[in-house]
Amino acid sequence: MSVRVRFAPSPTGYLHIGGARTAIYNYLYAKANKGTFVLRIEDTDTERSKREYEESQIKDLKWLGLTYDEGPDNPGEYGPYRQSERTEIYQKYANQLIDENKAFHCFCTDEQLDAKREEAIAQERSPHYDGTCRNISKEDALKRIESGEKATIRFKVPMKSYSLVDEVRGKVEFPEDMVGDFVIMRSNGLPVYNYCCVVDDWLMKITHVIRAEDHLPNTLRQLMIYEAFDATPPIFAHASLLVGHDRQKLSKRHGATSVNAYTADSYLPEALANYLCLLGWSHPDEENIFKLSDIENIFTSKRFSKAAALYDIEKLKWCNAQHLRSLDTKTLIKRSAEFIDKDSPYHEMNDEWKARFVELYKEKIDLFSQFNEKVSEVFGDEIEKTQELLEILSWETTGQIRTYLNEQIDSLISNSNEFATEEDIGNWINHVKKEMKIKGKPLFMGVRSNLTGKDHGPDLKVLATLTPLKTIKSRIEKIAGL
Repeated sequence: MSVRVRFAPSPTGYLHIGGARTAIYNYLYAKANKGTFVLRIEDTDTERSKREYEESQIKDLKWLGLTYDEGPDNPGEYGPYRQSERTEIYQKYANQLIDENKAFHCFCTDEQLDAKREEAIAQERSPHYDGTCRNISKEDALKRIESGEKATIRFKVPMKSYSLVDEVRGKVEFPEDMVGDFVIMRSNGLPVYNYCCVVDDWLMKITHVIRAEDHLPNTLRQLMIYEAFDATPPIFAHASLLVGHDRQKLSKRHGATSVNAYTADSYLPEALANYLCLLGWSHPDEENIFKLSDIENIFTSKRFSKAAALYDIEKLKWCNAQHLRSLDTKTLIKRSAEFIDKDSPYHEMNDEWKARFVELYKEKIDLFSQFNEKVSEVFGDEIEKTQELLEILSWETTGQIRTYLNEQIDSLISNSNEFATEEDIGNWINHVKKEMKIKGKPLFMGVRSNLTGKDHGPDLKVLATLTPLKTIKSRIEKIAGL
């Protein structure tokens, strides 16, 4: 059997990270089994579906590195790949079900259905459809439609139990009478999700459906429709739900939930994909950091977990940091550039300076956007008046060091030097230690506070040589004025 899987988002908003995880699982399953990964756009919600959302979702999928084998912009033999372009197909098979007495036209209005539902609830009965139109003949139904009446098409639910063996959940049983006759085609001619989903998966020869656990209740209706068409259902695998710290299904109240928000926040696509993959699936070697390409050959549904997966933004940041630090210097420079303010002096620096800058700070950040803060740390002359810094500045030795450093910096500037060298910094420290007899904490904290305006930071010899001498001069002057 040739494996065919699909990702079928609705273009009613931006790509949700839960949807992205589903796409990742399907993509990897196809890769692991040398199968086909299909993108299908479920856009039958005409009021909310927008092409801009579809384009955004496709862009995000490609950003994550998920290339699909068939889709709206890469059609294969099973198209169209937008449900809005398949309405004739859905109508054709709905008519077939009517002809086979497996579906019927329903003329009940919304008001009538609401009243029947309320009555059933009041009488403590299941609020299923009561079968009012179930036995109207096809001929009578067509006459009523021709006369202008509106009708939905309802599926005739068999009075029997159903079951399936889910790849994650094991055997799942659906007792008899869980649902009543349900609508498969609306009165406006558009299909309902559970119906068109089955028709598409059936005709597109989808062999495996990997999706989130919250779709499990839909499976009952879908199994009924597969049976009505005498079609073999795909193999189902319902992955765990994503939840927030309150153990509730992940939503906007837990923070950013769309992929494009993470793009804007400078997360690496490989890091987001890595983290999402681990939310409900485990690496056989218990590895936490990897690229999707690293696990294409070992991915299996047997590693899925039943337990809800806790979405933790701090763990995502940690994962992103690991991927960021593994990048070579040239890539770090290239990928960080777009997140640094366009008018920053950073962009005027040469490649050697930029290389030393990113290597100095890559261990200190989680996101590319944080490089921007570090640029300000290098070029800014503002003094953070922390209690620790003010204490250091109050030492008599710190003032003595300031006087000396100011003289040395003036000398370099007068000789047209823009930056100090590591040799310069080393000489200054040796002079303070040997000639001025200042050692230990007063030495190193005194030099750092005067050169940087801070009481702590990265390697001083590198940081000070990245900072323009005029900026250091300005800091010293401001410190002297405190």
